[in-house]
Amino acid sequence: MNDNKDFFEQLAGVKAENDGVEADLVRASKVSAIAQGEEAVVATKSGFAEVGFDDAEGHLLIDVYHDADTITIESAIAGVESDDLDISITPESVIIKGTRNRKEKVHKNDFLHQECFWGKFSRSVILPQEIDPDTAQASLKDGVLKIVLPKIHRGQSKKIKVKLD
Repeated sequence: MNDNKDFFEQLAGVKAENDGVEADLVRASKVSAIAQGEEAVVATKSGFAEVGFDDAEGHLLIDVYHDADTITIESAIAGVESDDLDISITPESVIIKGTRNRKEKVHKNDFLHQECFWGKFSRSVILPQEIDPDTAQASLKDGVLKIVLPKIHRGQSKKIKVKLD
Protein backbone atom coordinates (compact mmCIF):
# COMPACT_ATOMS: atom_id res chain seq x y z
CA MET A 1 0.00 0.00 0.00
CA ASN A 2 2.81 2.42 0.87
CA ASP A 3 4.49 1.69 -2.50
CA ASN A 4 1.32 2.88 -4.28
CA LYS A 5 1.37 6.09 -2.24
CA ASP A 6 5.03 6.71 -3.13
CA PHE A 7 4.28 6.04 -6.81
CA PHE A 8 1.42 8.54 -6.90
CA GLU A 9 3.44 11.13 -4.97
CA GLN A 10 6.24 10.80 -7.57
CA LEU A 11 3.72 10.96 -10.40
CA ALA A 12 2.21 14.17 -8.96
CA GLY A 13 5.65 15.58 -8.22
CA VAL A 14 5.08 15.87 -4.47
CA LYS A 15 6.32 14.06 -1.41
CA ALA A 16 4.43 14.22 1.87
CA GLU A 17 6.55 15.37 4.78
CA ASN A 18 4.89 12.94 7.19
CA ASP A 19 2.18 10.30 7.12
CA GLY A 20 -1.34 10.49 8.48
CA VAL A 21 -2.93 13.31 10.44
CA GLU A 22 0.29 15.28 10.84
CA ALA A 23 0.76 15.52 7.06
CA ASP A 24 -2.83 16.72 6.67
CA LEU A 25 -2.20 19.43 9.27
CA VAL A 26 0.99 20.55 7.50
CA ARG A 27 -0.82 20.75 4.14
CA ALA A 28 -3.76 22.61 5.69
CA SER A 29 -1.44 25.18 7.30
CA LYS A 30 0.25 25.82 3.93
CA VAL A 31 -3.08 26.37 2.20
CA SER A 32 -4.18 28.64 5.05
CA ALA A 33 -0.96 30.67 4.81
CA ILE A 34 -1.40 31.21 1.07
CA ALA A 35 -5.07 32.16 1.53
CA GLN A 36 -4.04 34.77 4.11
CA GLY A 37 -1.44 36.25 1.77
CA GLU A 38 1.55 34.89 3.66
CA GLU A 39 4.57 33.07 2.27
CA ALA A 40 4.30 29.28 2.32
CA VAL A 41 6.46 26.34 1.39
CA VAL A 42 4.89 24.05 -1.21
CA ALA A 43 6.05 20.90 -2.92
CA THR A 44 7.34 21.15 -6.48
CA LYS A 45 8.81 18.57 -8.88
CA SER A 46 12.33 19.70 -8.00
CA GLY A 47 11.84 19.94 -4.24
CA PHE A 48 10.22 22.65 -2.14
CA ALA A 49 9.73 26.31 -2.98
CA GLU A 50 8.31 29.37 -1.28
CA VAL A 51 5.16 30.69 -2.88
CA GLY A 52 3.34 33.88 -2.00
CA PHE A 53 -0.33 34.66 -2.46
CA ASP A 54 0.45 36.90 -5.46
CA ASP A 55 1.90 33.87 -7.30
CA ALA A 56 -1.24 31.77 -6.84
CA GLU A 57 -3.56 30.95 -9.71
CA GLY A 58 -7.19 30.17 -9.00
CA HIS A 59 -8.95 27.05 -10.22
CA LEU A 60 -12.14 27.87 -12.13
CA LEU A 61 -15.22 25.91 -11.06
CA ILE A 62 -17.30 24.59 -13.97
CA ASP A 63 -20.37 22.60 -14.93
CA VAL A 64 -20.13 20.43 -18.05
CA TYR A 65 -23.22 18.83 -19.58
CA HIS A 66 -24.31 17.54 -22.98
CA ASP A 67 -27.24 16.67 -25.19
CA ALA A 68 -27.36 14.82 -28.51
CA ASP A 69 -25.66 17.61 -30.47
CA THR A 70 -23.60 19.77 -28.08
CA ILE A 71 -21.36 19.80 -25.03
CA THR A 72 -21.86 22.87 -22.82
CA ILE A 73 -19.46 24.31 -20.25
CA GLU A 74 -20.74 26.89 -17.76
CA SER A 75 -18.93 28.80 -15.03
CA ALA A 76 -19.91 31.57 -12.65
CA ILE A 77 -17.21 34.20 -13.13
CA ALA A 78 -18.74 37.36 -11.70
CA GLY A 79 -16.52 40.41 -11.92
CA VAL A 80 -14.71 39.25 -15.06
CA GLU A 81 -14.93 41.26 -18.27
CA SER A 82 -14.98 39.45 -21.63
CA ASP A 83 -11.68 41.15 -22.55
CA ASP A 84 -10.08 39.48 -19.52
CA LEU A 85 -10.91 35.98 -20.82
CA ASP A 86 -8.84 33.77 -23.13
CA ILE A 87 -10.57 30.61 -24.36
CA SER A 88 -8.65 28.07 -26.47
CA ILE A 89 -10.61 25.25 -28.11
CA THR A 90 -9.31 22.15 -29.88
CA PRO A 91 -11.41 19.17 -31.07
CA GLU A 92 -10.49 17.36 -27.82
CA SER A 93 -10.18 20.05 -25.14
CA VAL A 94 -11.01 23.53 -23.88
CA ILE A 95 -8.68 25.82 -21.91
CA ILE A 96 -10.17 28.82 -20.12
CA LYS A 97 -7.82 31.46 -18.70
CA GLY A 98 -8.62 34.82 -17.26
CA THR A 99 -8.14 37.45 -14.60
CA ARG A 100 -10.57 38.79 -12.02
CA ASN A 101 -9.43 42.27 -11.02
CA ARG A 102 -10.51 44.02 -7.84
CA LYS A 103 -11.76 47.50 -8.72
CA GLU A 104 -10.70 49.10 -5.44
CA LYS A 105 -7.43 48.48 -3.62
CA VAL A 106 -7.69 46.83 -0.21
CA HIS A 107 -4.54 46.29 1.85
CA LYS A 108 -4.17 42.65 2.89
CA ASN A 109 -3.97 43.65 6.58
CA ASP A 110 -7.41 45.32 6.33
CA PHE A 111 -9.22 42.06 5.56
CA LEU A 112 -11.18 40.54 8.42
CA HIS A 113 -12.13 37.54 6.28
CA GLN A 114 -11.23 36.70 2.66
CA GLU A 115 -12.63 33.82 0.59
CA CYS A 116 -13.07 35.34 -2.87
CA PHE A 117 -10.26 34.74 -5.32
CA TRP A 118 -8.90 37.76 -7.17
CA GLY A 119 -6.25 37.44 -9.83
CA LYS A 120 -5.42 34.90 -12.50
CA PHE A 121 -7.44 31.71 -12.91
CA SER A 122 -7.52 28.84 -15.38
CA ARG A 123 -9.20 25.56 -16.15
CA SER A 124 -8.54 22.82 -18.70
CA VAL A 125 -11.29 20.42 -19.76
CA ILE A 126 -10.67 17.20 -21.67
CA LEU A 127 -13.81 16.56 -23.69
CA PRO A 128 -15.47 13.13 -23.79
CA GLN A 129 -16.22 13.45 -27.50
CA GLU A 130 -14.69 15.27 -30.45
CA ILE A 131 -16.20 18.70 -31.15
CA ASP A 132 -16.02 21.25 -33.97
CA PRO A 133 -13.97 24.18 -32.62
CA ASP A 134 -14.80 26.35 -35.66
CA THR A 135 -18.50 26.55 -34.77
CA ALA A 136 -18.12 26.82 -30.97
CA GLN A 137 -19.75 29.81 -29.30
CA ALA A 138 -19.06 31.57 -26.01
CA SER A 139 -21.20 34.10 -24.18
CA LEU A 140 -20.98 36.00 -20.91
CA LYS A 141 -24.28 37.04 -19.32
CA ASP A 142 -25.03 38.03 -15.72
CA GLY A 143 -21.61 36.77 -14.61
CA VAL A 144 -22.04 33.31 -16.15
CA LEU A 145 -19.70 32.13 -18.91
CA LYS A 146 -21.37 29.68 -21.30
CA ILE A 147 -19.42 27.80 -24.00
CA VAL A 148 -21.44 25.71 -26.44
CA LEU A 149 -19.42 23.11 -28.37
CA PRO A 150 -21.09 21.29 -31.31
CA LYS A 151 -20.30 17.56 -31.34
CA ILE A 152 -18.85 15.84 -34.38
CA HIS A 153 -20.71 12.65 -35.19
CA ARG A 154 -18.22 10.43 -36.98
CA GLY A 155 -19.04 6.94 -38.06
CA GLN A 156 -22.68 7.68 -38.78
CA SER A 157 -23.63 6.52 -42.23
CA LYS A 158 -25.61 8.66 -44.59
CA LYS A 159 -27.62 7.37 -47.53
CA ILE A 160 -27.45 9.29 -50.78
CA LYS A 161 -29.29 8.90 -54.03
CA VAL A 162 -27.38 8.25 -57.23
CA LYS A 163 -28.28 10.61 -60.07
CA LEU A 164 -28.38 9.31 -63.60
CA ASP A 165 -26.51 11.45 -66.13
